[in-house]
Amino acid sequence: MVSVESNGITLSYESFGYGDAGSILLISGLGSQMLRWPEVFCESLVAKGFRVIRFDNRDAGYSTHFTNSPTPDFSALANAVMAGRTPAVPYTLFDMAEDAMGLLNALKIDKAHVVGRSMGGMIAQLLCSEHPERMLSLTSIMSSTGNPNLPSAAPDILDMLTKPAPHPLKDEAGFLAHSLAFAKRISSPDYPFNEEAHRVLVLEETRRAFDPTALGRQIAAIAATGDIRSRLTRIVAPTLVVHGVDDPLIPLDCGRDTAASIAGAEFMPVEGMGHDFPSALYQTVSDAIDRTARRWHSERRTPPK
Repeated sequence: MVSVESNGITLSYESFGYGDAGSILLISGLGSQMLRWPEVFCESLVAKGFRVIRFDNRDAGYSTHFTNSPTPDFSALANAVMAGRTPAVPYTLFDMAEDAMGLLNALKIDKAHVVGRSMGGMIAQLLCSEHPERMLSLTSIMSSTGNPNLPSAAPDILDMLTKPAPHPLKDEAGFLAHSLAFAKRISSPDYPFNEEAHRVLVLEETRRAFDPTALGRQIAAIAATGDIRSRLTRIVAPTLVVHGVDDPLIPLDCGRDTAASIAGAEFMPVEGMGHDFPSALYQTVSDAIDRTARRWHSERRTPPK
C-alpha cells in the first residue's frame, strides 16, 4: 500500500492489475477501510482485464483523520437538517468525492469506472455527477440518494450503529462482541455469516487504525450532504444499481430510488442479500460490474456541457 496527496489530504491506496480494459475505482462505505473490498474480489475484476484501485476514505485506515475536528452533536445535526439548514461539519460527501477525483488525478487516470458501496455508493454517484466527462461507468451497491422520504433503518439498528463501542485495547472481547452483533444484524439472511472471517477483518482494521470519533464525522458528512437527486441528472455513465432485497440498514426502496434518479440505470435487486457482501456473491457482482463497464464502449455517451 502507498499514499498520495489528494484534495489537501493524504489518501492510502492499493492497486491490482494493469487494466487493458480500463481502471476501476472501488469506494468503501461508512466507517470502513479499503479492506472491505477483499483481495479475492479485486482479483476477480483483474481477471476480466481491469486495473483495480481500492483506497481508504478520509477518516479511515491509513488516510488522513480529522481528529482535531470537534465530535458532531447528533441532536444539533438532526435539528439543523429538519429545519432545512446546512449543519456545520468537518466535511461532506462532496469533499469525499473530490478526494476520489484527486486520487485518479494523482494516478494519472484520465477516465475510470467507479464502484461504491453504502456511503461509498453516494460518493460514487457524486463523483459521476460532478465529473461526468471522466467517468466511464457507475456501479452503486446498497446505497441511497439521501431522499428524506425514503424508509430508514429500524431503531435498534440505528442505536447499534451510533452506540460507542468498547475500546479494543482495553476490552478486545467487548469490542469484538459489539462489532459482531451489528454485523450479524445487517447480514444477508440467505448466506451464512462467517463469524471468524469478520473477527479477523475487524482486528486487522483495528491494527491499521482505530479512531472512535471518525464514524460520527462520516455520519455527519452524509447528513450535511442531504438529498443528492438533483445532481444525479448529470450522470451520463452507464449505471448499475445493486441492492439487497433484505437490506435492513438501507432498505430496498433506497436502491430503487437511486436507479430511478439516474437516466438509463439498470436496477439489480439481489434476493437474500442484506447490507453486507457475502463471498458467494463476489462473482455475481463482479460479472455485473464488468457488463456495465463494457456498456460504455457500445454507448459512448456524451456528458452535458
